[in-house]
Amino acid sequence: MDTLRFAIIGWGYWGPRLARNLESLPYASVTLIADSNPACQFSPALRHHPRARFTTSVEEVYRSDVDAVVVATPVSTHYAFARAALQHDKHVLVEKPLTASVVEAEELVNLAQERQRILMVGHTFEYSPAVNELRKLIRNNDLGRIYCFEAIRVNLGLFRQDTNVIWDLAPHDISILLYLLGEKPASVRVQAHAHIQPRIPDIAHLDLTFASGMTAHIHVSWLHPCKIRRVTVIGDQRMAVYDDTNPAEMLKIYNKGADVHADPIVSYRNGEITIPHIDWIEPLRLECEDFAEAIRTGRQPRANGLVGLEVVRILAAAQQELEGQAHQPLTAISPAS
Repeated sequence: MDTLRFAIIGWGYWGPRLARNLESLPYASVTLIADSNPACQFSPALRHHPRARFTTSVEEVYRSDVDAVVVATPVSTHYAFARAALQHDKHVLVEKPLTASVVEAEELVNLAQERQRILMVGHTFEYSPAVNELRKLIRNNDLGRIYCFEAIRVNLGLFRQDTNVIWDLAPHDISILLYLLGEKPASVRVQAHAHIQPRIPDIAHLDLTFASGMTAHIHVSWLHPCKIRRVTVIGDQRMAVYDDTNPAEMLKIYNKGADVHADPIVSYRNGEITIPHIDWIEPLRLECEDFAEAIRTGRQPRANGLVGLEVVRILAAAQQELEGQAHQPLTAISPAS
């Protein structure tokens, strides 16, 4: 089996983690690392990749013999770096969100198709074993008809100047939502507030509706004292809670619900709580494995470019709704009331 050669652009928070997981694959090697900051070559994390050469020139990445490029830089640079890599016939994995606009995302998807290259986005939580177990429950109708999806992703920081909390945190939960339910929202409404930095919202609430009647609420914040990463799925038969901060009980299924037998009488059901056994593998490793396998086989990865485009469509609709601008509907975007 030929070894796949990878380059990493961006050696900040995600770059070293992606490199570590790629190197854990028996048929992958990180051979080139690029960052505009020369001091990154002295990073302790770089010592774990003795075969990798460091450069401050992104052009050197494009001219190199690497098979694939991983873009782990601020979102404002995703489009330019990914586009140049695809034009040089490299496969590309881009950290979330795919781009900062729908037009940019569409162009990358089209370019990848034209060049017959793999384009993938870093929707890491789609690879979580707990999320995949929850997806099985939903697809097998174990929760019954889904009423609503609620997600909360809050913490203190990290404050950014190049993007707001919606584009920074909401891609995680939007990608989980689309992956779990296999349904696109019909409308999105947003409330967001900037408390620390002018015109950069740090707390936001997104409300999404679906043609099926299901609803979703996503709460993201850089300004909360406790770290919470929780998804609740409410069905008419059972309910489930996925808590990413609780490794011992990451997924719980509640045999709880409410039924109307004779209007207006509502009866309540309180049954057992089930905690399924989940064989844990680091989601980022599974993501990197999917990228490498897609390159080797030519099949599309789970979090492919089209999936990334759908997430960007929702983020862009939320941003435009927040700004009160006219915009194209997802299918039909509701104006703020």
